[in-house]
Amino acid sequence: MENNIHLEQPKTGFFSNLKNDLPASIVVFLVATPLCLGIALASGAPLFSGIIAGIIGGIVVGMVSGSPLGVSGPAAGLAVIVLNAIAAFGSYQTFLLAVVLAGIFQLALGYLRAGVIGYYFPSSVIKGMLSGIGLIIILKQIPHAFGYDEVPEGNLEFAQADAQNTFSEFTNMLNYVQPGAIIITLISLAIMIFWDRPFMKKLKISQWVQGPLVAVVSGILLNLLFNAVAPSLAIDPKHLVQLPVADSWEGVLGLFTYPDFSQLGNMAVYTTALTIAVVASLETLLCVEATDKLDPQKRVTPTNRELKAQGIGNIFSGLVGGLPITQVIVRSSANIQSGGRTKASAVLHGVFLLIAALAIPTVLNMIPLACLAAILFVVGYKLAKPALFKAMYRQGWYQFAPFVVTVLGILFSDLLIGIGLGMGVAIFFILLNNYRNPYFLADEPHKPGDLIQIKLSEEVTFLNRASIMRTLDEIPPHAKVEIDASRSVSIDYDVYELIKNYEEKARMNGTELKLKGFSSMKQENDSVRRIKRVIRREQRLANELELTEQQAN
Repeated sequence: MENNIHLEQPKTGFFSNLKNDLPASIVVFLVATPLCLGIALASGAPLFSGIIAGIIGGIVVGMVSGSPLGVSGPAAGLAVIVLNAIAAFGSYQTFLLAVVLAGIFQLALGYLRAGVIGYYFPSSVIKGMLSGIGLIIILKQIPHAFGYDEVPEGNLEFAQADAQNTFSEFTNMLNYVQPGAIIITLISLAIMIFWDRPFMKKLKISQWVQGPLVAVVSGILLNLLFNAVAPSLAIDPKHLVQLPVADSWEGVLGLFTYPDFSQLGNMAVYTTALTIAVVASLETLLCVEATDKLDPQKRVTPTNRELKAQGIGNIFSGLVGGLPITQVIVRSSANIQSGGRTKASAVLHGVFLLIAALAIPTVLNMIPLACLAAILFVVGYKLAKPALFKAMYRQGWYQFAPFVVTVLGILFSDLLIGIGLGMGVAIFFILLNNYRNPYFLADEPHKPGDLIQIKLSEEVTFLNRASIMRTLDEIPPHAKVEIDASRSVSIDYDVYELIKNYEEKARMNGTELKLKGFSSMKQENDSVRRIKRVIRREQRLANELELTEQQAN
């Protein structure tokens, strides 16, 4: 039943998949609410700024974006940048101007087609990013499950603001255990595991009412029961969701803040804006790649359009007091795991955030954070399943090493550093492979007068220059040598120059040298280049046609 749902192609209308998108949007809304507040708290910004960013990330970015399953909002990866910028400016309004300018920069990156950068991240690194985030989500939620909430939701960095780290926090939390929180966590987990069983999937109620929603309602009712009959188990209010509550329309308007345009001449604002634009764009492109890999339908997000959507979102967010926005893998994976089919789920989650913030904040403030921790446990487990680690190991060290380094980098630093370390290892293996395989040379010893045949590989780059040079230098004078390029598609000019220099040296030391396939290889290279130009032009036209169709829909 579940597999059939995944393989079924989604309908094209915005609300045509409502039976899937509506329940998914509720789950994403429940996950996003504490994360928005937690990231705002970790950023040193007003709490409501995180909610604003979540609303705009859902509604504005969701409407403009071409990503079918990506969900945008405030991101933990920008929290340190935001915290330092607000402290440096001494004014949140000045920081908001930097957010607006960052959006303009991102819009420009979209028009400059910078979205292609996302395609250069290896699959092993992207899978490592997903698994690393899954593990860090689980580890960061353990204290919340025990009723210890000193570190705000949404913090994914190893080093924490309370001078603890991810692992030392486990010892610290033991001094603040709340039995009621543990009970709610365990019952919430049991409900979601039960709801995910195959026999439950066959019931219609499970298509409209997701397990996380049942777990949240149960958590609220359990805490009310604790307050009534077992006060010692009741959860302290500070361990519940804490959404700002306005008591009047004027109070609602007071929750919004506006940028200080008088600081347009402040060059530090532009530096901060550029930093936000680059980091937010990189996080978004990484998330886009990861989300597309998780998509059961394997749809491809137009990355340039995504950068434009993020830019528009950040302009709007900065204008009304919100934090910077990126596409966020935690929300996106929750959306996918909850059965979301189109971007309607992202938009609806933003609508629910707006309604909840303005109409029912007191109801949301009854949700125990322990209950939300249970939801995130499930999200994290599905991102970091043991089966994925086994599959990557079976693919060999060229895939497994970048994967593991990315996971460990994220666990012991943060997202961008982990990605950078994984990329470094992946590039090392690429260089090593290039270095080892530029040509074929028989290992057996050559007798005087024997032909020494060197067969170059299909791709010979400047990285192979040192290896080829060493081999040519070891050939004795008066030898018979054949360098065969008949299989080569391209030879870097540095290597070609090296071979031509050896041709001169061979002439001087009496070596009989034959160069095979070099003239035909050049003609083939010219043909290949022409074919590649045609292919690139056709791909560009196809992408433009796809974008036009998406905009029409």
